[in-house]
Amino acid sequence: MIYRVLADTVLILHALYASVVVFGLIAILIGVWRRWQWVRNFWFRLIHFLMIFVVAVLSLLGWPCPLTDLERSLRDAAGQATYAGAFIEHWVGELLFYDFPTWVFAVTYCLFGLAVLGTLLLAPPRWPWSRSPSR
Repeated sequence: MIYRVLADTVLILHALYASVVVFGLIAILIGVWRRWQWVRNFWFRLIHFLMIFVVAVLSLLGWPCPLTDLERSLRDAAGQATYAGAFIEHWVGELLFYDFPTWVFAVTYCLFGLAVLGTLLLAPPRWPWSRSPSR
């Protein structure tokens, strides 16, 4: 029972991680347009970039996501069925009923990472050590 609860917790954390990456970029783009100052917070922007950077690098190296592996191990220990492929691949397949090749996800993660990097260049964050108020 404990392994099942832990696996479900990892699944929720994984979904939250993906949501922060996706909705973080949406919030940044809207925030730049609406001139919301919080979207220029240095730490938020750095963490957001690092989150997608890790995903993109793992996918380029062909390494499985550690959260996916952990969830699978916990589900296996709980005697539950596990899914094949990566977390995003599985759930996109479940939602769209279409199986994309693994390389499509690697390219998507990299393009998303480039979009996040683009926002860092086009709407730079406020540096925490800067004394003057910025934009």
